[in-house]
Amino acid sequence: MLKLDGKTAIVTGASSGIGTAIAQYLAQEGANVIVAARRKDKLEAIVTQINSSGKGKALGIPTDVSNQEKVDSMVKKAIEAFGDIDIYVNNAGFIGNGVRKENVEEWDQMIDVNVKGVLYGIHAILPGMLEKSSGHIINISSVSGHEVTKNSTVYSATKYAVRAISLGLEKELARTGVRVTNISPGMVETERTSDRLPTDRKPLQTDDIARAVIYAVTQPDYVNVNEITVRPV
Repeated sequence: MLKLDGKTAIVTGASSGIGTAIAQYLAQEGANVIVAARRKDKLEAIVTQINSSGKGKALGIPTDVSNQEKVDSMVKKAIEAFGDIDIYVNNAGFIGNGVRKENVEEWDQMIDVNVKGVLYGIHAILPGMLEKSSGHIINISSVSGHEVTKNSTVYSATKYAVRAISLGLEKELARTGVRVTNISPGMVETERTSDRLPTDRKPLQTDDIARAVIYAVTQPDYVNVNEITVRPV
């Protein structure tokens, strides 16, 4: 029997990179997966791939996580398709430049996607998880939520916020049956980070983060893996 057979998972930011890998790994372990992101064409390709090779089924729902109504609608459609949500992965994120660039629109986007998007997702799925005393929330933060570089001021602020939400939520939900895990990846090789990768060491691959998610969600019910930091050697 597969480790996540019969479970239902939602992965935001699933149209590429880390989100795609997480969705694929969850499906390989038997979970039915809702892949949510803004790019409909990308979602359709991922759904086709998962449905042809995964053990679980996939459904793509175009979603802008910075819009609460769209997040609520996505979760409602997911429940209608597969039933109660067992795993929710807050993976959608946006990375921009530092403060000196003076791009207020970019700052707003980072805050709306990286912070508000996480909270909107939690708001949408938490009542159902509490009602059944079971569920797992995975928040994808970043090592930028541990350390600040000269170009990451606003981005790091949002990722520190994600970690704070994770830490606080874990305490709020203690003994409710709902688990919370914060995962902080180092630099991962994706289409969005090609110009930011270090030259002195091999970057992480998306599969490395997906395996961390699988590790957290396949622990026994009485085990809550609170935080995982994944860095390149």
